Amino acid sequence: QVQLVESGGDLVQPGASLRLSCAASGFDISRDAMGWHRQVPGKEREWVASVCGSDSTRFYGDSAKGRFTLSRDITKNTKYLQMNALKPEDTGIYYCKTELRGKEYWGQGTQVTVST
Repeated sequence: QVQLVESGGDLVQPGASLRLSCAASGFDISRDAMGWHRQVPGKEREWVASVCGSDSTRFYGDSAKGRFTLSRDITKNTKYLQMNALKPEDTGIYYCKTELRGKEYWGQGTQVTVST
């Protein structure tokens, strides 16, 4: 059974850093692409960043470029989103997502709040 579990969200001040984790089960992260998305109440879910299964190519949205970094730990079957220099507009629920055999799988999300 495919499952994604996010963690690492927190309430932080502007300029702080967080590392979000997405622990996967039921599939091998070294073979399948995964992405991170953010949702703010009242707005559509927004793509943040994604990485191919081999980890050879990473993609970042405009809001993430230069501040966020994708990484992975194959031994833990977990992917990470390191977020630096956080801004209030980074606030939202962060979800990881993968697509296997034409079906999308989402985690339950982790809340990130950037505020003074």
